[in-house]
Amino acid sequence: WAIVCQTLTSADQLSSVYFKHSYEDWLENNGLSISPFHIRWQTAVFNRAFYSWGRRKARILYQWFNFGMVFGVIAMFSSFFLLGKTLIQTLGQMMADSSYSSSSSHSSSSSSSSSSSSSSSSSLHNEQVLQVVVPGINLPVNQLTYFFAAVLISGVVHEIGHGIAAIREQVRFNGFGIFLFIIYPGAFVDLFTTHLQLISPVQQLRIFCAGIWHNFILALLGILALILLPVILLPFYYTGVGVLITEVAEDSPAIGPRGLFVGDLVTHLQDCPVTNVQDWNECLDTITYEPQIGYCISASTLQQLSFPVRAYKRLDGSTECCNNHSLTDVCFSYRNNFNKRLHTCLPARKAVEATQVCRTNKDCKKSSSSSFCIIPSLETHTRLIKVKHPPQIDMLYVGHPLHLHYTETQYTPCINFVCLITFQNLSQTSWSAKTSGSDRIPAELFQILKDDATILGGSKNHCK
Repeated sequence: WAIVCQTLTSADQLSSVYFKHSYEDWLENNGLSISPFHIRWQTAVFNRAFYSWGRRKARILYQWFNFGMVFGVIAMFSSFFLLGKTLIQTLGQMMADSSYSSSSSHSSSSSSSSSSSSSSSSSLHNEQVLQVVVPGINLPVNQLTYFFAAVLISGVVHEIGHGIAAIREQVRFNGFGIFLFIIYPGAFVDLFTTHLQLISPVQQLRIFCAGIWHNFILALLGILALILLPVILLPFYYTGVGVLITEVAEDSPAIGPRGLFVGDLVTHLQDCPVTNVQDWNECLDTITYEPQIGYCISASTLQQLSFPVRAYKRLDGSTECCNNHSLTDVCFSYRNNFNKRLHTCLPARKAVEATQVCRTNKDCKKSSSSSFCIIPSLETHTRLIKVKHPPQIDMLYVGHPLHLHYTETQYTPCINFVCLITFQNLSQTSWSAKTSGSDRIPAELFQILKDDATILGGSKNHCK
């Protein structure tokens, strides 16, 4: 895009040299202005509409912009509080990240404190009131169209507020326009500065606050539309039964015979029920920040599946007892009847399928007195997650939970021919989790345990 902008600028400069008068006249007649990385267009075509809106229902508009003025003043002082709180949270997050980085450089004895620091850092990040949006980092590239469309719409509504308020206060309105600065779209209104300076401060305040007031109303309408969306889509979609997968990346480790496919309806993550997108995110957060959950297994099954192993410590202090190259087996830990911690290597699918979840052996005694709670012995940030998507067999995922974020929606079509893509971005979450430094997860752990083998994904693989 920078090349396109520079090309337009160069063409503009060449045209101004060789066709100076005719070219400048053409730009002026069409309201165009071109400068490096900036294109602007202004027109008086909408002046009649603005004057019509600004002179209609004068008393109602007077009260309307009075409300806007009060809201603008309150919002201005509130912004100081929000910015201050965001600054404190950002500094706290930076300190937590620094503490986590230093603790992760210690030996395996510091793994628990490292995990605690990581959790607190992530918690601080999630609690931030204001979030910086960086395309390609925390805003997926495939959503840029929606993002910039929203920016342009909010900018137009903002400037319409300024324009109508100015006309209401008898300020001459010269025109309306839009601009493009590099890739950022926006809008503006051209007001007669002399008139603006002659009116009272209260009148000026009504004009200045009208833009943010209109943006606030637009946000309320957007929230209302989201709340009413299930009702609006009721003839075509139903909700509350799970989340529907609408997209899976081609390089995702979840692709395979027992992975997730477009159209799959996920109902549970581990023992956490999923009925909508909010449940999906909350379940993943719970799985991420709580210890790995275990699975009940009978003593006879444990004896049948297990075999002698040699356990050893990983760099982070966790225990491994399976062959590094195994595509089906996972190391599990459990306590025997003498409360001694043991480790055994088991075929993951046979060990966890059709079993209840647990934290200790006591949770398993309710169903059978001769059962043990086996807990996957994985690296600090890695989890084994059982994803239920009936009628297909459960998907077993080993990796960082954040990499299990997909493009999903809570709207399930009532009829088969209803297009999923149309609503794939309604109430969805699309993440691209990054790993770096001590958060990096070994490639062999990005696995989906399906059939009797797994598909390995690199450390940069993620699920959309």
